[in-house]
Amino acid sequence: MVKLVAGVALIMVLVGLALGAIGAALFGFDPFVSLPEVHLAPQPLLEIGGFTVTNTLLSAWLTTIVVVLLFGFGARTMKMVPGRLQGFVEMFIEALYNFIKGVAGERYARPFFPILATIFIFVAFNAWMALLPIYPTVGFKAGGHDEITTHLLRSAGTDINMPLALAIIAFLFAEVWGFKAQGFGYLKEFFRGPNPLDTFIGLIEFLSHFIRVISFTFRLFGNMLAGEIVLGMMTFLLVFLVPLAFYGLELLVGGVQALIFMGLTLVFTVMGVASHGNHEEEHSEAGSH
Repeated sequence: MVKLVAGVALIMVLVGLALGAIGAALFGFDPFVSLPEVHLAPQPLLEIGGFTVTNTLLSAWLTTIVVVLLFGFGARTMKMVPGRLQGFVEMFIEALYNFIKGVAGERYARPFFPILATIFIFVAFNAWMALLPIYPTVGFKAGGHDEITTHLLRSAGTDINMPLALAIIAFLFAEVWGFKAQGFGYLKEFFRGPNPLDTFIGLIEFLSHFIRVISFTFRLFGNMLAGEIVLGMMTFLLVFLVPLAFYGLELLVGGVQALIFMGLTLVFTVMGVASHGNHEEEHSEAGSH
């Protein structure tokens, strides 16, 4: 049985190699899959009263609808003995909550949870849904082209506007909680004293808070765009079977990127609510002992 499966897999790999771009170059025929085009900018689909709906925006709306329906139906009728959907939702939410509580503690886990969980769920589900066959195969043709020139759906993570929007939300979330927890004492992190070295460190710390927006944006954007390019090129080159391994890798990457984005937002927010003065007292007490 193992030999049969291995033989079938080998045949599919060889057929994919023959039908892909490599086989086409060797045997002199057109590849089974056309060369993928990389569009950094989102492609407009229609205009509503001067508002342009792009394929990435439509993808974001679709992700939101799917998430609301999935978790809404899963939590609509809570039972003592949960069904499969309720069990999945409960397990998913509990895992996220325990992760946040493990970093922020019981005091801040509940108020932090709604925003952080929303970030994780949206980023992860948007990346996972982009692996569905409808994303690369459904679209519009223009200008007499035989191939699709405008895709109906494209992962919102590959549009720099979405990662930037999430980065700004994460930045504001951390800063607002810093002021909420410490008041104007939060500014001591940036204005540390008359000493030139302390002033310089405070300036670096101030700039680092804004640099977070840039790092958050390009980390998510770069990984999502790179994944889209890799999947397109592997399908173009090998067609069958081998691209499935990369689809599995992208499933992992989508979850990891969502976890990193949420985790960094969580860590920066916890750093913001922690009293700078308390840290200095703890260090001085440790030094005296």
